[in-house]
Amino acid sequence: MPPKRRARTAHRPSKAPETSSDGGVARDVTRKRKRGEVEDQNNTGDRSSGATIYSHWLMKSEPESRTENGVDVKFGIEDLKALPNQTGCWDGVRNYQARNFLREMKVAHQAFFYHSNCKTPGIAGLIKFDKKDAHYDPSSKPENPKWSMVDVKFERMTRRFIPLSELKKYHLKHKNTGGPLRNMALFTRSRLSVQPLTPEEFDFVLSLEDTDPI
Repeated sequence: MPPKRRARTAHRPSKAPETSSDGGVARDVTRKRKRGEVEDQNNTGDRSSGATIYSHWLMKSEPESRTENGVDVKFGIEDLKALPNQTGCWDGVRNYQARNFLREMKVAHQAFFYHSNCKTPGIAGLIKFDKKDAHYDPSSKPENPKWSMVDVKFERMTRRFIPLSELKKYHLKHKNTGGPLRNMALFTRSRLSVQPLTPEEFDFVLSLEDTDPI
């Protein structure tokens, strides 16, 4: 979904996600949600299962037009850049693990803006977080919201587009050599539209913008 401008509507019904593929990665799409990959509704994302604290992320969105329920779900990094203050809210997540990741995000955390479900998926730029808020769901209580959203702000474009195909080559190489992308969630937890990155993963991927493609 294109991040909504600063004024928000309090109560909106949501529809069930639909599924399609993106080079082996499934999308997560809900009403008025125009970003992401399909996320496993049965995964409750138990935060007690690990103590890792993340401060870097990868978030997926669709940069090409695709009509769903009469609405164009296109939202690329250029669309975020065009919003007032280059800021919008990232909402509509309907997977518990991804929701928990949203709740871990803090102001000034950085994320890669990843273009998905398109001819050439990959990392297009960087965003950072402003704040977070609850997202309406009929079964969610105001005092204990089931879902969350965060405000994201355009930071900059990467100096070059970093395609999925290139990241996959490094992932396969690093699986054998012990490199930083050996366990990257983009390949090990690909169904999530909101994915955590370790500092080593983030720094390595960011360094690719200053190298020639492989």
